[in-house]
Amino acid sequence: MSLFASVFPILCWLAYNLLVPLIELRRPSLSVIMSMQRRRWVANATRRETPMDAILSGNLMQSVSFLASTSVLLVLAIFAAFGQVPALMESLGTLGLGAGHAAVDLQIHLLVLLTIFVASFFAFTLSLRQFNHFCIMVGAIDHAMATSEAEIDAIASLNSLAAKNFNSGIRAYYFAVPAVAWFASDLLSIAITVVTLGFIVHREFFSSAHRVAASVAVIASRRERERQAG
Repeated sequence: MSLFASVFPILCWLAYNLLVPLIELRRPSLSVIMSMQRRRWVANATRRETPMDAILSGNLMQSVSFLASTSVLLVLAIFAAFGQVPALMESLGTLGLGAGHAAVDLQIHLLVLLTIFVASFFAFTLSLRQFNHFCIMVGAIDHAMATSEAEIDAIASLNSLAAKNFNSGIRAYYFAVPAVAWFASDLLSIAITVVTLGFIVHREFFSSAHRVAASVAVIASRRERERQAG
């Protein structure tokens, strides 16, 4: 049970990443809807010569950079905890936590936490690199001539790919919460994992943000058809 509770957050994280693309075939997620807005962003950026697009891109990169740095600190903290397992078990015992866990259980769980935060670090750094490429491609747009639809699609796809990796890193943080709850109870960790999974699914498919973003996408699509018809 202890081992299952340790790896259960990672299993749910992997299952989410595998199953959500299948669900998106029937119902678009918030990420899919926002990808449509990212394409609108790029299309509008090709028609204006202002620093606004650079400012927006910079804000995105600052958020990703901050979370990547945080992941590094958490990885270092977990490495430090490996050398203090007896002291950690004693500290947990004084709080009434981890009563049924042996030292090997604690070491395995620290490996699970290390896996989660290392994965988040790679996701954030990859996202940061892709946002950097996106900035370069937006800066390379020639406003003296019309940008082709294929070029707009390519630049928007790179932005969406960077956002996908950023969301993957964020989900790693979400599933780290039930992993931390493991120190209190195996069953509590499993329960919080299920709640976290439900929260993420609700946010992506049934939240108020999803409804608002979908309505904006519909309005924008209708306006684009009217403009083309006119």
